[in-house]
Amino acid sequence: MVYEVSRNFSTATYTVQTPLEPAPGKRLSQPVTLVPILRAGLGMTDGILRLFPEARVGHIGIQRDEHTKLPVHYYSHFPRDISAGPVIIVDPMLATGGSAVHAADHLCKLGCVKIQMICLVAAPEGVEKMLAAHPAIIIYTAALDRELDQNAYIRPGLGDAGDRVFGTPA
Repeated sequence: MVYEVSRNFSTATYTVQTPLEPAPGKRLSQPVTLVPILRAGLGMTDGILRLFPEARVGHIGIQRDEHTKLPVHYYSHFPRDISAGPVIIVDPMLATGGSAVHAADHLCKLGCVKIQMICLVAAPEGVEKMLAAHPAIIIYTAALDRELDQNAYIRPGLGDAGDRVFGTPA
């Protein structure tokens, strides 16, 4: 999925000195910033950094209020020039879409325009909410599951992604 996310990144030509002679090469022309939604998004960040070792990492902390099911923002820290290039929101689950929309809203207020999202599992309700709020943001997901249940959990889903990644109890 990461290769698909990067398909339209801007590149610049430069010269690479090979052992035999100079050769033309390409590199990213703008800084790429990963923005994992804490804490579950951290579990995907190292794998993405293996493919984009030059990417910067910003952080946004958003948790779901279990009573209202609404996002609660508790932390953010980004590179000063985050809007200078593409931004990838990273979160394993796109359930209600609340956290993803909140993260995208926050990034848009910072001037980011090249925003994409990568997740492992999504619910139709979350995809619809994200597309309604930010139709220009492309969502890349490995699986579109059936639905959300009465507790706003993805079915069949994977359970709490953060708890699974970090081995903490639900």
